Amino acid sequence: MTARELRELSEGELTEKARAFREELFKLRLRGSVSQIENPMRIRVLRRDLSRIATVLRERARTTPAAGKGGA
Repeated sequence: MTARELRELSEGELTEKARAFREELFKLRLRGSVSQIENPMRIRVLRRDLSRIATVLRERARTTPAAGKGGA
């Protein structure tokens, strides 16, 4: 997934995708410790997708509260 595609998703959809990617990554690593993985590049792709999701969520977290902050 590209960052542009991820920015179009809602926050709930992003967290759900991140959860699913983490679960798949865990299973792949577990399978890799026991036997060979059919597509070892999938681990790299999942890690990068998780990073992209975290970046998009962080961007949203930084922009949303900043508008609400004001001097007291």
